[in-house]
Amino acid sequence: MPAPRVTPIALVAFVTLAAAAVSGGASAGMRPAASPASKGSYTGPGSCAASSCHGSVRPVPGSRILQTEYTTWILQDKHAKAAEVLSDALSVRIAKILGLPRADTAPRCLACHALDVPESEQGRSYEAEGVSCEACHGPASGWLGPHTTRGWTYAQSLAAGMYDTRNLVKRAELCASCHIGTAGKSVDHEMIAAGHPDLVFDLAAFSAAMPRHWQAPVDDPWHTIRTWRTGQIVQLREGLARLARRAKGPVWPEYSEFDCFSCHHSLTRPEDSWRQALGYANRRPGNPPWNHSRVAVARIVARFLDPEAAARLDAGLATLSAEVSKLQPDRARIATLATGLEPTLDTLASRAAAATADRESTVRMVRAIAGDADRISNEGERSAEQAAMSLETLLDVYVQNVKGADGAAVRKSLDALFQQLENPSAYDPRRFAPQLQRMADLVGGRRSPSAGHGRQHEGHTSKR
Repeated sequence: MPAPRVTPIALVAFVTLAAAAVSGGASAGMRPAASPASKGSYTGPGSCAASSCHGSVRPVPGSRILQTEYTTWILQDKHAKAAEVLSDALSVRIAKILGLPRADTAPRCLACHALDVPESEQGRSYEAEGVSCEACHGPASGWLGPHTTRGWTYAQSLAAGMYDTRNLVKRAELCASCHIGTAGKSVDHEMIAAGHPDLVFDLAAFSAAMPRHWQAPVDDPWHTIRTWRTGQIVQLREGLARLARRAKGPVWPEYSEFDCFSCHHSLTRPEDSWRQALGYANRRPGNPPWNHSRVAVARIVARFLDPEAAARLDAGLATLSAEVSKLQPDRARIATLATGLEPTLDTLASRAAAATADRESTVRMVRAIAGDADRISNEGERSAEQAAMSLETLLDVYVQNVKGADGAAVRKSLDALFQQLENPSAYDPRRFAPQLQRMADLVGGRRSPSAGHGRQHEGHTSKR
């Protein structure tokens, strides 16, 4: 099967942001920064480019690494071009609207579009070339030379300043630091109104969209499922942290925390409106609903990992959603409620990364998402988008590992699902939900009910 894709809107966000620089404030506002910048200085991508290191044009036989990592990055990876897009026509227009002299020199833009570190942390050979090697792997001065010597261990590299990208939770946090944001890196409604794409994130789908410069674990054919699970939990945690920061900030409501397409859609006749037909549970008609897309799949994952923790999460999300949806919400309470879910999500993230993944758990997740079709679909295009990206990841791994799986049928069904997300204004849950429900048939057997024990999110009724 082809590599998993992301929807057009999510792809624009992925290409434009191009991943996580490690400078900036505290990650997600609730934990220390992902950056290991205190461990040394940045030497620039050229220090990795030698053909005997990571700049080979083809994989080196017998090597424990590909040794083509730099070549793949510079030739194929959009992260390498992330700073260049700041000079294109769209970025020039965005900068003009925001009152910035230039996007390609604005710290607000460079924070995510380049490895923009203080001069005091720049080594002699440092060059800012997009989102480069050290943006993800940490400042190299402490381990660049030693890590090539015989007997040097990964643990020693970590102690010398390398970032632990093998740790799925840490990897997800690092990616989310730009693709969701931190205190120092933020895409808000002002930036979106100026033309910057909204932030959509799925760790597994976005990783699959990258040209792979790492070797997949040969002893764990279902490892992508662990990556996907971890990404779902971490993106919810970091999204809630962003909500907490913004609730305490100078601007409220911060409309990028709400469902964009509840306002930004083509108008139809009232009798044709699915939104009006569903109603406006727990909120005043005309108030935009909170964007539930980060909850859409994460809550299902949580229930498979730890039912008790998931119950606490559902209860907390129900209370939070009700508060956010008020005409005049208590902003301090929003921040407290969102921050208060961090310990539960920390527990779930650790379990997501550690728990075994196999055929049975993958099939159960496909059926659970399909079984929750009504709730997910009625929450809008963004929740539907999150479910579609998740199902493509799950089904891709299933086809790769299950003998006799019908890859052509899977692809045809996924194509039909994604076609309904091509035009957000044309999205209609009454068409999407039946298609989503049918996805369970692709893994055989009888459809199961949602892991959420019904098709309503507690506190987030399926009525919008």
